[in-house]
Amino acid sequence: MPSDVIDLTRRLVSIESVNPTLAPGGSGEGEIARFVAAWAEDAGLTSETIPSADGRPSVIVRGLRTGAGPTLMLCGHLDTVGLGAMERPLEPRLDGDRLLGRGAYDMKAGLAAALVACRDASRAGVNGQVLVAAVADEEHASLGIQAVLEHVTADAAIITEPTELAIGIAHRGFAWVEIEIVGKAAHGSRPHLGVDAIFRTGPVIAALEAYNAGLQGAAHPLLGPPLLHASLITGGSEIATIPDRVLLSVERRTIPGEMPAMVQAEIDSVLDACRAADPALRASARVTLARDPFEIDAADPFVDLVRTAAAGVLGFPPAIEGLSFWADSAFTAAAGIPTVLFGPVGAGAHADDEWVSAESVIACADVLTATARAFCR
Repeated sequence: MPSDVIDLTRRLVSIESVNPTLAPGGSGEGEIARFVAAWAEDAGLTSETIPSADGRPSVIVRGLRTGAGPTLMLCGHLDTVGLGAMERPLEPRLDGDRLLGRGAYDMKAGLAAALVACRDASRAGVNGQVLVAAVADEEHASLGIQAVLEHVTADAAIITEPTELAIGIAHRGFAWVEIEIVGKAAHGSRPHLGVDAIFRTGPVIAALEAYNAGLQGAAHPLLGPPLLHASLITGGSEIATIPDRVLLSVERRTIPGEMPAMVQAEIDSVLDACRAADPALRASARVTLARDPFEIDAADPFVDLVRTAAAGVLGFPPAIEGLSFWADSAFTAAAGIPTVLFGPVGAGAHADDEWVSAESVIACADVLTATARAFCR
């Protein structure tokens, strides 16, 4: 399947860019950022590297500005999750239509499509400018897109996360909450001298499960209800000692209209009820990281423009959907930039069998180019 966007995807996949915050020892974005900058210069585009104190840069690639037309931002992230138990994760290979490799689906194919579209739109002399934000750290705290938005703005943006060739107009946000239950250590043969923090955590977990069940009535039309799950739990020091501390981490997925302060208040209320039932309970909660949900009106003119351009390439109008995952679109939208998500077909994000449909990557690049020509008219 000869195609420059497929070749570029394979070259990106072959560069290890594991987010070191998620997987200690990961190389981060330095090497792949240098590759993207060099590719851009070879393609007749310009590049600007946005450094970071920890050596994890992002890159802004700009097409030639022609005329006074608008600016379209295409955005994809450079980092991946860990390699896991994936077979030959950095050896991209085609199996029929499937291109396999770590990051092929999430989301080096979308980044490659964005870069090729930027190049092709620039060569076509669109009235305006197309730029690509190739950002670091999306898989953890999204520090890259925040840094990039200090240097550029745009009149509209497409985040090229994999959407199965649908147009994403909404996704959940999240809040990570750390709950500490404090007990008192004592010898295991003298439990009356201590307070067992693990025993006291059981009712808290049950109360959180009931709280999650109560969220199911507040459904968003595209995203469904808010969600809560218990993610991590640690406690105790040794088997013969009454445990004096438990740390429970939960993730609360939010829908548009929900804010981190609301989540904090709701978790505090759950703990208040637990303390009412057990006055000896010592528990506290704090939000450690939160990201806003995202939504753009389905009637927004930019949504219609992207859908029309996509229909001209695909031969059918793509679906308009809400997406299960969080993405950097929340930051571009918060910056006042009309934003949608659009990307290729595949499976295995964060899994050991990751792949992307090569045909859909080619289609994605063509749709992005058509959108750029229609938007920068």
